[in-house]
Formats: sequence, structure tokens, C-alpha cells
Amino acid sequence: METHTQKFKIRLGLFIAGGLAFFIIAIFLIGKQKNLFNPVFELTTTFFNVSGLQVGNNVRLTGINVGTVDNIIIINDSTVKVDMLIKKEVRQFIKSDCIVAIGSEGLIGDRILIITRGTTDAAIVTEGQHLASAEPVETDAIMASLQVTAGNAEIISFQLAEIMFKVNNGNGTLGRLIQDSTIAENLSETMYNLKTSSKGLDENMEAAKHNFLLKGYFKDKEKAAAKLKEEEQKAADQEKKADEKKARKDERNSDEPEKEDEKKIEDEQK
Repeated sequence: METHTQKFKIRLGLFIAGGLAFFIIAIFLIGKQKNLFNPVFELTTTFFNVSGLQVGNNVRLTGINVGTVDNIIIINDSTVKVDMLIKKEVRQFIKSDCIVAIGSEGLIGDRILIITRGTTDAAIVTEGQHLASAEPVETDAIMASLQVTAGNAEIISFQLAEIMFKVNNGNGTLGRLIQDSTIAENLSETMYNLKTSSKGLDENMEAAKHNFLLKGYFKDKEKAAAKLKEEEQKAADQEKKADEKKARKDERNSDEPEKEDEKKIEDEQK
């Protein structure tokens, strides 16, 4: 005698099928993460501080996930050994002089290992080879540096505020210049006097040129300037003539071999 209805059997079958599907998907995801379905090889490196790196974190080469962190072991108080499982298909791109560094996925993401590119002349890595590492920059150190920078910025901002307060209240040379209209008027008057004095000096120089006592001096200056200009013009003309003469000479030298060849051809024809 059946004690279960058809509806119950259908629900039981669906539950079992869903459980099997979930189990298969979990196995697939875990196997993919651990590279159970891909041929892999092992590499090792050491750090002084892994900075939160965990087993299962990704290993990247040129920004591409090529493996995972397989094991993290503390060797001593200053050395932490990290084992990596890397896909064999990318082995040809990893050189023995590559360096392993610790990075992160984004600003606050999980820690990852980053394998930098090596030189083209270096040999390809072998199974279980140890790679050199670069120690990560700790977040605490970055925050401490930012705190120092923020403190300095605060001090500078406070000092700038004090300076602007003094300027606005007319303290100091710049403050008096901005706030005191008398100083501004004095400066304007001084500039006007300088301009007037300069104009007067030009007039005095022009009058001195027409003075019979200084007239000869200014004439000598003009003659010397004209003579210098004439000498410069003569030198330029001589240089131009020399260049033209050299060009004609080169042209004659280039024509002589052609004339000799023509003469030889005429002699041979005769």
C-alpha cells in the first residue's frame, strides 16, 4: 500500500536533483579555484610580512589570474614561505628573475600575488623554483605618512590664515599698502614724478645736442657710428664677392673633366 502521494514524490525528486546540482557546482567552483582541473606546477617565494595574504588568493601575471596561493608557512620570526600553484600553460612566460609582490584587488579588496615580468635572456622557471620577492607597503605606514602630511597642511593653512588676517587689518608692509590710501597716493605721485623727470631728461639731452660747446662731441659720435656701419657693409660685400668667386671657380673645375672627355672622344673618332 502506497503511503506517499505523487506530489510528494515529485517534490522529493526535485529536492534530490537540486542537491546534486548544487554539489556539482560547488565541486566545480572549488576545483576551479584550486586548479584541480588544469595541469599546474609549483613555485615558492618568501616574505617578511605577507600583509593579510591568505590561502586561495589569486596569483596574477600581467593582470591575468594564472594561479592561486596553495600554502603559507611561517619558517621563522623573519620569514614566511608562500607556495603557489601556477597553470602550466603560462610557464613559458615566467622567467627565473621574475619578482613576486603582494598587491590587492582594488583599494580595499583581497590580497593577491603579482608576478612581474622578467628579462628575455633569463631562463624559464622550473618546478618548485624559488622566486625573489618584494616586501609590500603596509597600510599602517601609508596612513602614518598621510597623517604627517595632513598635520603639515594644517600648520601651513593656519599660518596663511594669520597672514591674511594681518593683511586685512593693515598690519605689515603689504597690509599698509593695501589698506592705507595715503601710501597708494604717494606711490602714484612718485611714479608721476619719475615719468616727468624722464621726460625732462630727454629734453635736456636734446638741448645739449644743439649746444655749441657739446655739438662737436655729438657730431663725432654720429660720425663714428656711420663709419662703423660703413665698415660692416664693406666687410659684408667682400665676403659676398669671395663666395661668388669661389662658386665660379668650383663651376670651372667641374666643367674641365667634361671638356677633357669630349676632347678624348673627338680624338678617338679621328
